Amino acid sequence: MQLISPEKIFRGSGAWFKALPEIKKISKRPLLLGRSEATKFIRHQIYKDLLKENFEIHISDLKYDCCYEDLERLESIILKNNCDSILAIGGGKVLDAGKFLSDSLSIPVITIPLSASTCAGWTALSNIYSINGQFIKDIELRSCPKILVFDHEFIKTAPKRTLSSGIADALAKWYESSLTSSEVEDGLVQQAIQISRVLRDQLLIYGESAYQNQTVQNLSWCNVVEGCSLTAGLIGGIGGEKCRTAAAHAFHNAITQIITAHKPLHGEIVGVGILLQLRLEETKNNNKLANQSIKQLMVLMKSLNLPTTIAQLGINVFENNNLQKIAEFTCRDNSEIHYLPFETSHQDIIETISNFEKQEIKIS
Repeated sequence: MQLISPEKIFRGSGAWFKALPEIKKISKRPLLLGRSEATKFIRHQIYKDLLKENFEIHISDLKYDCCYEDLERLESIILKNNCDSILAIGGGKVLDAGKFLSDSLSIPVITIPLSASTCAGWTALSNIYSINGQFIKDIELRSCPKILVFDHEFIKTAPKRTLSSGIADALAKWYESSLTSSEVEDGLVQQAIQISRVLRDQLLIYGESAYQNQTVQNLSWCNVVEGCSLTAGLIGGIGGEKCRTAAAHAFHNAITQIITAHKPLHGEIVGVGILLQLRLEETKNNNKLANQSIKQLMVLMKSLNLPTTIAQLGINVFENNNLQKIAEFTCRDNSEIHYLPFETSHQDIIETISNFEKQEIKIS
């Protein structure tokens, strides 16, 4: 069975108001789930709009990064108040938590992304982290969200950093799926790969324009934010697991094991993971175009103020045994690194990261 997309999608300016009648059909007592203090004003506006429609509303916030401790607490609140749906309003961690709770309790979830930082509002997946933000596992859910509300008026209020992070995460769809699934003969998988190629090209061409001018009047911005949050989710829905993750996300999951005071965003880590994956392709798979791809990507990443090394993520891999820790988690038995079409060892990871962190990449 493939879980391709949310049942209903509302997008564009005013999408929230268009979605309200549909939400009213499936819910009377929603839990409003959020997290960030910076987006509290949007959640309050949604709360007021729901009050006008005579919803019985309960509110709770995610405290951590979609961890079991938080999920258990939220589940108790939902059951105690007999909530019949979840409105997950925020970034990827909030959306993942809402989807997980929906799946566990068999009630619908309405995802309302407040940035274009991930495609979590679309997918039938939830990433589970420790209470300290370390990746544990991803869980496949029984369905995609019931309703996805992608309102441009909400998205435009997000910090620019979330957009650049979303661009990096969406770019990974091409770099990972084209490598892991290029020889798969399934027609839908091949179509998903081609969609990811078109998405990559659009992000390379329009990404900087979208980043510099975040307004609904800027068509580049509209197309880029929808590409990051909607098209990227569709690619995983059509193409399945191998079109979602490979080495770039394996590196992400490993890097989150190192706890730092400065907390990078998901896509910021994935962006560095793409560069490391390309370096692996060059050294282990004789990809003669990989170095050129690295240089092309770094031009865009620098224009978006994205980190291009693990050091720029706030982690020194040469202290506290960090390099060994990252290599071990990257190569664990169920890691996405094993989707690569060539063998990669623990030592390969150590050498690739070590060499990459030491060198200066010339992009001119």
